[in-house]
Amino acid sequence: MPLKLEDKRAIVVSVNEVAVSANSAIVAEYSKMTVAEMTQLRNKAREAGVYLRVVRNTLAKRAVLNTKFECLQNVLVGPVVLAFSMDEPGAAARIIKDFIKTNTKLVVKGISLGEQLYDASQLDKVAKLPTYQEAISILMSVIQAPITQLARTIAEPHAKLTRTIAALRDSKT
Repeated sequence: MPLKLEDKRAIVVSVNEVAVSANSAIVAEYSKMTVAEMTQLRNKAREAGVYLRVVRNTLAKRAVLNTKFECLQNVLVGPVVLAFSMDEPGAAARIIKDFIKTNTKLVVKGISLGEQLYDASQLDKVAKLPTYQEAISILMSVIQAPITQLARTIAEPHAKLTRTIAALRDSKT
């Protein structure tokens, strides 16, 4: 059933709104997947806060125009699904990577992160990006490490003196 012009415009606008606010995007070919497999992928994506949408390539190209995902223009060929990570840059990559472990019919064609296009071989690296909470904890440990080391260094002469006196006391008794 052909789409009306108003429907096409609505699709372009809705995908564009998502693309403007998303952190990363993945284009994957789904041609040999069953409806049940696609439903399973959609459910996993929904749970992880990933926007997943099958869009005609001409409409998808217009939707990502003038966004940070414009680099995906060349990989929008064939039956593809768009996955946008809304909260964390690696969320869509983690969902796709986990899904590919059990279903090899989904083939990643391109990944866009930070206005750059990466090929499918980079999926593991993008999936391993830390979540927001993990990044904050890593940053805090890096900030805390020099302060902790300084406190240990300042406390060490007193601790060494205490150990020496205790050793002297133990040797006399």
